[in-house]
Amino acid sequence: PNLIFAFHYGKYIFCNLMCFIFISLQVKDMVNAGNLLYKLGKVEFENVYFSYTDGKEILKDVSFTVQPGQTVALVGQSGCGKSTILRLLFRFYDVQGGCIRIDGQDISKVKQVSLRAHIGVVPQDTVLFNDNIRDKHPLRTNLCQRPRSGGAAIAADIHEKIQTFPEGYDTQVGERGLKLSGGEKQRVAIARTILKAPQIILLDEATSALDTQTERNIQASLTKVCSNRTTIVVAHR
Repeated sequence: PNLIFAFHYGKYIFCNLMCFIFISLQVKDMVNAGNLLYKLGKVEFENVYFSYTDGKEILKDVSFTVQPGQTVALVGQSGCGKSTILRLLFRFYDVQGGCIRIDGQDISKVKQVSLRAHIGVVPQDTVLFNDNIRDKHPLRTNLCQRPRSGGAAIAADIHEKIQTFPEGYDTQVGERGLKLSGGEKQRVAIARTILKAPQIILLDEATSALDTQTERNIQASLTKVCSNRTTIVVAHR
């Protein structure tokens, strides 16, 4: 079950950024790359430089440290590179200068799969495959039937909503999940992260598509899941 969940979680992350092919061509593991040896979750950016296109530098000499279990918020105007920092940490791209380390290990020198196994991401815009909710990811089995994960769907405030659909967990979400509202898709993403319980959590305006009351409910759950975990939060508002 854990392998199945990891597989679906990986598919979902790549789909969200809509550039899997480009990324797979650009980011490669080193020939002798080892696994990330997770210890405490200390994250370090040291003199990082990055640009998506030549001549337009997004990050210039960026350095900061997130201590194990600490929550850090990235704030600033649109386009200043906040979401880019999360993408670099998850290694959707490699830095063009400087270094990113987790527990003292350069993430460009470890296997991507071992890096991502310890990181959970809730993006601002969630894109889903055209499939039914149950088969698209083990939401019903993992989030509703097992005691540990039963709380994840409830914590993300999505279980009761799915139960109102005529076909419940067999409901087809449509191309890119268009049959679900932005808030519903975002709650699915939050439920997945709660279920995965990763050691490092990246939240990119994770509740931006939610109404005020739902946001309050989920914020309480996110606070619990982020407790004692290294967390980086991007705030656009």
